[in-house]
Amino acid sequence: MNSAILLIAHGSRRPEANADLLEVARLLSEQRPDLLVETAYLELAAPDIPTGARRCVERGAREVRLLPYFLSAGAHVQEDLRAYREQLAREYPEVRFVCCPPLGFDPRLIAVLLERLEQQM
Repeated sequence: MNSAILLIAHGSRRPEANADLLEVARLLSEQRPDLLVETAYLELAAPDIPTGARRCVERGAREVRLLPYFLSAGAHVQEDLRAYREQLAREYPEVRFVCCPPLGFDPRLIAVLLERLEQQM
């Protein structure tokens, strides 16, 4: 395996909120066993992004896709993740780091929202 996904969430002080990312990572690993999958948090939780990236490199990744588990392309995605990508590219020049887009708008999310709404009616 030469490619890795570094799945990145904002991070929370609440462990149960951070656990969601671990479940998403587990399901990604099941769906794409050809890719290494690691997790990282932008803030408030560990591992941080440099640590998650280092784990990918230590596991043999030659390409790391920074995959934000964010709904929109706000400042964290547009600025913070790009800055981390540049920092990581300097630290590991032999590894290609790529920023992926966030979840963004997808009509399939409407079904999830409606399901959540129905749960409370």
